[in-house]
Amino acid sequence: MRTVLHPARAVALGFLAAIVVGTLLLMLPAARTGPDGAPVLVAFFTAVSAVCVNGLAVVDTGTYWSGFGQGMIMFMFQCGGFGMMTAATLLGLLVNGSPRLRTKLMTHMETRTLGLGDVAAVARLVLVVTFAAELIIAAVLTLRLRYGYDLPWGEAAWSGSFHAVAAFTNAGFSIHPDSMMRYAGDVLVLLPMMLAIVVGGVGFPVLHDLRNRWHDPRHWSLHTKLTLAGTALLLVGGTVALLLAEWHNTRTLGGLPLPDKLLGASFMSVAARTAGFNAVDIGALTQESLALHYFLMFIGGGSASTAGGVKVATVAILVLLVLAEVRGHADTEAFGRRIGASAQRQAITVVVLGSAVVVAGTMVLLAVTDFPTDHIIFEVTSAFGGAGLSTGITAQLPPSGQLLLTLLMYLGRVGTITLAASLVLGGRRMPYRYAEEHPIVG
Repeated sequence: MRTVLHPARAVALGFLAAIVVGTLLLMLPAARTGPDGAPVLVAFFTAVSAVCVNGLAVVDTGTYWSGFGQGMIMFMFQCGGFGMMTAATLLGLLVNGSPRLRTKLMTHMETRTLGLGDVAAVARLVLVVTFAAELIIAAVLTLRLRYGYDLPWGEAAWSGSFHAVAAFTNAGFSIHPDSMMRYAGDVLVLLPMMLAIVVGGVGFPVLHDLRNRWHDPRHWSLHTKLTLAGTALLLVGGTVALLLAEWHNTRTLGGLPLPDKLLGASFMSVAARTAGFNAVDIGALTQESLALHYFLMFIGGGSASTAGGVKVATVAILVLLVLAEVRGHADTEAFGRRIGASAQRQAITVVVLGSAVVVAGTMVLLAVTDFPTDHIIFEVTSAFGGAGLSTGITAQLPPSGQLLLTLLMYLGRVGTITLAASLVLGGRRMPYRYAEEHPIVG
């Protein structure tokens, strides 16, 4: 009898296959500027980071890799971002719409805004949104680099295209050794990139909902409302908090005029949620800013998006659950709707498993390195959350530490719930229920 591969397992194996192929390509001599091909660990780490659209790197992308190598890296994070959006959407459609599935996969990639419908049409829509956004941002960046920085057309077009794709896919790779620090204060570069990061990070279900009902917010899905409200709150709140924390820090925003401070804090707030770019020195941030980054990187972006993290809607559901419990309400509600018990259990599961992965990763990395604890926590959270930001210790980690980061990047990208569902191929409804009892809590 033919065995049908579970959709969730297919997603996990698909990413693994892409990583293996990417590693082999980056090991070719043509992919590196030096005389020989890249070492296995360097190629593997870069491939994982690119396919998982993370952005962490152990070598400088712009100088270590040749044009061919950079092209392969861009192709990998383009496929990783587009593939994740498509896979998450189609996986949700299969899970929620097919009566033949024996197991309802517990997944945080919410796609209930879509019907099963024409799968090919859904994939085409994702494709159009992805490339349309990237082409527009690439054109804007190319023109700015050409006329604002006098770069030759070829160099401006390549840099504009590379960073546009990296921004929309939330990959965070840059061909500049200082990431976006050379453009600090340039609103015509940073603002388009922020828009690309946000659009790519809100999630395809939200974009699909807005496309069909942009004129009627009352009928937006609850997922769309939670994601947009949560995203706006995190962006504004993150900007204000980072601005206050770095206001007097002369190594970051302290010596800048007010408009540049606002732009820099806004860019940090946007990029911290899985984008991976930095316009200031991350290693020079205050302890308060580092702690805020832990929070933002762990949450990430929208479900079924190019972003990582446990997702905005997941945390929003938990916050609403806590508020309902504090107020003594039997139901968890938002925007005139009641949130189902299964969604609440899934949100708790995602956050608990994600937290466990971050804690375990931190403990292991502390055991094999001598770096400060705050830098270790930052690195682990960045890897798991797909942020790609670093305090500068990634390349200095021992091979065991770098391999640990690759595992965290993979787990964070595929998703703790999707990975767990891929391991549980069989599921059945129990024909009985135990008697209920209430243990003491607190």
